[in-house]
Amino acid sequence: MSQYLVIHQTRTADPTPYETRLARAIEQVFGAGVHHLEGIVKELNVSGMHGPDGLPWTADSFTAEMRRIGG
Repeated sequence: MSQYLVIHQTRTADPTPYETRLARAIEQVFGAGVHHLEGIVKELNVSGMHGPDGLPWTADSFTAEMRRIGG
């Protein structure tokens, strides 16, 4: 039996431009060695990648958005 990884197994649609920008910003934060929630939120805000409402991220808004996107 061959096993393989389908990267977007649960995705029902292509990512929006906002979701693509957010994913790239998160990858940059992870690439810089930041892996804890507070640091991710801080670095996203410093980079200018704000939440979907245009406001700076908070731990709660980031968690809610990840839950929504991962839905």
